[in-house]
Amino acid sequence: MFVEREIFAKLEKWKNSTNRLPLILQGARQTGKTFAMKEFGKRNFKRTAYFNFDETEELKKEFEETKDPQRLIERLSFYTNVPIDPQNTLIIFDEIQECNKALNSLKYFAENAPNFYIVCAGSLLGVSLSKGDSFPVGKVNFMHLYPVIFKEFLAKYSKDLYSYAENISAVENMPPIIFSKFKDAYQKYQISGGMPAAISKLLENSGISAVEEKLQDILNSYSLDFAKHIQTSDIARISAIWNSVPSQLSKENRKFIYKLIKPGARAKEYENALLWLEHGGLIYRIFCISKPVLPLSAYDDLTAFKIYLSDIGLLRKLAKLPSEAVLLNNNLFVEFKGALAENFVLQSLINHFDVKPRYWVSHGKAEVDFVLQNGVDIIPIEVKSAANTASKSLAEYDKEYSPQICIRYSLNNFKKDRNLLNIPIFFADWTKKILGLI
Repeated sequence: MFVEREIFAKLEKWKNSTNRLPLILQGARQTGKTFAMKEFGKRNFKRTAYFNFDETEELKKEFEETKDPQRLIERLSFYTNVPIDPQNTLIIFDEIQECNKALNSLKYFAENAPNFYIVCAGSLLGVSLSKGDSFPVGKVNFMHLYPVIFKEFLAKYSKDLYSYAENISAVENMPPIIFSKFKDAYQKYQISGGMPAAISKLLENSGISAVEEKLQDILNSYSLDFAKHIQTSDIARISAIWNSVPSQLSKENRKFIYKLIKPGARAKEYENALLWLEHGGLIYRIFCISKPVLPLSAYDDLTAFKIYLSDIGLLRKLAKLPSEAVLLNNNLFVEFKGALAENFVLQSLINHFDVKPRYWVSHGKAEVDFVLQNGVDIIPIEVKSAANTASKSLAEYDKEYSPQICIRYSLNNFKKDRNLLNIPIFFADWTKKILGLI
């Protein structure tokens, strides 16, 4: 089941850029990078020459013997059944992290053969890049492919709802029937999350059990990655952090606590494991800030942070939360509902804003879920998983810093009360547009 992705417009912009360099497409495993590259080639080029360094071992030898782009193109032509020419062929290097020499060759393509269109990706490319081996500094463009966001899901799930959201022109109450339909779509997305394989099963009406099976397959493949790509001494630490995420997020303040991984665990022991998961695109680490001023990054407390998964569906599955609890709004599913809601909003904010959100704590009296830097504006954000929005945290923040606007995401309709803007949580992907409307 094909879901139109925003990445295609970004790839076309890269193609038409006068300052184009070879492109590295980053993103967690199974977010659809290979499909996106091939589909982009199909839409925009006469031909696509696809090379996979994990499947074709001999490819690596070609990059060990020469750095000259023209000679490399001549040799690569023997591995494909399509002509490779600069104007009409997209060259794809997949799983490029398996060949450092190929990664390094991008520098020479940028300098000596800039007319070739080259896109690269890999399942754990972010981990490889963090090591700095043979990296062509300043000679590549970067792009990130995140899991399918709710906005992309909605475009396939309901064209009418998608059109309604896209054409919203005022911050005003939605009719109850439309609000209810958005809420139903949001619940469906909470079950599948944004992994393309799981979303396809849901949209094809293959049944919830098929969605659950796909999500479990992805979690299993991640565990296999831990064993395949990591030093033996780090496997247990990475697995322990990964499996602790649901319990970390089930706490009221959600701050990452090392002792929840293992009694007596210390930060020094687990920092490399956290970095591996972060660079692999599997988790987001959100730091606490000492005060909400520009730039947010200058005020990070590096000892205090929360971690979320890259996908809400994987978080639900890792937590072993049955899909029925989401659909039926089970009374026992209360505290973790907030964790899922925060993870959902975070995915949207990371996808649409340049600066990763932070969070803010006030002397133990209040905690604001996220603080967003939007240009020169600093916006406090609170996430509520239901219609009950009673909270003192935003009031405390407002009292101390008097922001122009505060955002609360909840299952209530649109409402603006002085500087407090309530946005229905399923409209998180349209936050920039809504801010423009007010």
